[in-house]
Amino acid sequence: MENSNKNNSVTNKTALEAEGKVITANKLTKSFGDFIAVDHISFEVSKGEIFGFLGANGAGKTTAMRMLCGLSIPTSGAATVAGFNVFTQTEKIKQNIGYMSQKFSLYEDLTIKENIRFYGGIYGLSNKSIEEKINLLLHQLHLEGQEKKLVKDLPLGWKQKLAFSVAIVHDPAIVFLDEPTGGVDPITRREFWDLIYEASSKGITVFVTTHYMDEAEYCNRVSIMVDGRIEALDTPKALKKQFASASMDEVFLKLARKAVRNDG
Repeated sequence: MENSNKNNSVTNKTALEAEGKVITANKLTKSFGDFIAVDHISFEVSKGEIFGFLGANGAGKTTAMRMLCGLSIPTSGAATVAGFNVFTQTEKIKQNIGYMSQKFSLYEDLTIKENIRFYGGIYGLSNKSIEEKINLLLHQLHLEGQEKKLVKDLPLGWKQKLAFSVAIVHDPAIVFLDEPTGGVDPITRREFWDLIYEASSKGITVFVTTHYMDEAEYCNRVSIMVDGRIEALDTPKALKKQFASASMDEVFLKLARKAVRNDG
């Protein structure tokens, strides 16, 4: 990695926080040999914003998310997450974010209480804080008296809610949600979004990918990637107006039809 790339991505954390910018990306790029998976994308996400990050399979959204989570070093460009540099401060990024995928990241053979305690320890909470979080989450999720139940015995919807609660147990600046509602019914999906709204109201930034275009309507702003580039970024209302569409599904289809590649 050239030093110029690192120098370009050095940002004053205090200044960013004052501006309320929790994620910044400037010409962020990731190449694998001759294949450009993410092609000079630029955007900003504000504190407490619910930011939808959409794209068909192969569009590059997973690669972009991995860079923002500190799991993959960019080829070039600049980016900060929670004020930390994606080139040089990946461990700091990991400490200040939460992450949840469609698989929920829970340990099926541990109890509800054991999962909360485990992740609280992973995120560096004190024993006192962990016990407080256990009591708080059990109350919020209406799971008092069931803390010794194995996660594998929970209904899918409850696993989903527990996984989200565990992902933000350390009160991160940002939580990344990678298609978190896949495979659950519409009512449970809507209940899950209530948890997202609650987290957002507390100042947690929510960065979410989804295949459900009705969920894109719930976001403050939406970015749509095509062939590694951001082809559209605005509020759902503005995007529907811009593309003369009645729904975000129509917007997405109009942009996705431009795609050339099928994988990556």
